[in-house]
Amino acid sequence: MFLGTHSPRLDDKGRLFLPAKYREELSGGLVITKGQERCLYVFPMAEFQRITEALRSAPVTEKAVRAYSRVFFASASDETPDKQGRITIPPPLRTYAGLTRDCTVIGANTRLEIWDSQAWETYLEQEEQAFSEISGEVLPGVL
Repeated sequence: MFLGTHSPRLDDKGRLFLPAKYREELSGGLVITKGQERCLYVFPMAEFQRITEALRSAPVTEKAVRAYSRVFFASASDETPDKQGRITIPPPLRTYAGLTRDCTVIGANTRLEIWDSQAWETYLEQEEQAFSEISGEVLPGVL
């Protein structure tokens, strides 16, 4: 499970230090791909394989399934962190997420998300109020 907020910087070669607490879990490999709201999703290899299986069983006759799968897999890049715990984010993914230097890496349960720091702050400002005002159950019986 991935939790918390971290603030690494992207270097001139497009490399990012993974948060230290997750380096061991991700040392065997990971997949970076486009996420919603112009962030990047980072999945451990096993979780990416689970999602792949779920999408494999989804009906390809559904236009939304085809569209999502195309973007999700076409933009995916499998990476292995180096000895210092850095991953290289491919230029098209950096462009998609607007990553230049200051990044925010957040834990999002089964994945990490990489955001441009300013984009994350803007998103958080917009969504925190809605989060605090949710009156119905998001997950019935859980929250």
